[in-house]
Amino acid sequence: DAAKGQKYYLKYMKDGSGMNGAKFATQHTQAEWKALFDGKAEKFVAEYSKKYPGLDAFLKGDKFEKFMPDIRDFCIEFASDSGNVPSC
Repeated sequence: DAAKGQKYYLKYMKDGSGMNGAKFATQHTQAEWKALFDGKAEKFVAEYSKKYPGLDAFLKGDKFEKFMPDIRDFCIEFASDSGNVPSC
């Protein structure tokens, strides 16, 4: 659910990444997000915990595992090639 994913992004990831949801989601295309979130999102966790050390604890914790499908939907829904813009 992209709307839930947006809420989780704002609550748990915005401060650690230092950017709003729109800027975050447009870092990749829909296909790139799908590849990063493939499986248990190992590629996403590896890339973003390195890029944004402030997100490391969240990305490697239980909450991320629980919220990951919604965060994935949010990123794909508002990817750079989606034409959609989130309200955050």
